[in-house]
Amino acid sequence: MTHRRLLEVSLAALAIVAGVPLLAEFNAGDYAPNGPGKITQVTRSSASTDATYAVGPYPLYGADLPPGEGLQEVDTYCNACHSPIYITMQPPLPGDTWDNEITKMQKTYGAAIPDDAYRKISRYLQSHYTPQTRRP
Repeated sequence: MTHRRLLEVSLAALAIVAGVPLLAEFNAGDYAPNGPGKITQVTRSSASTDATYAVGPYPLYGADLPPGEGLQEVDTYCNACHSPIYITMQPPLPGDTWDNEITKMQKTYGAAIPDDAYRKISRYLQSHYTPQTRRP
């Protein structure tokens, strides 16, 4: 036998040996014919049909905002799109940065904040959440 023929026979034997575990794994599952040439795995009969899944109430974390003039406007207008807790998560920002944030909410995100509410929200944020006024 030539070396080439010996190599071909060895590769064929190796393919057969490697394919046997794959065939055994395929035959071990619960499979059923599903049309011509298709095989699909069916649900085992031991699957539970009376399982009940439930979760508790979703936790809501309210913002602990300090009292002051403008708090009602913050609760009304800021809470329309996001939780006011985002205010407390921000680092202390300068007053003009808070003004820019409110303007961004209006112009970029479309928040319907009237001018009088804008001023009250701005004064509230500047009186509680700037580097000079933020309390730990």
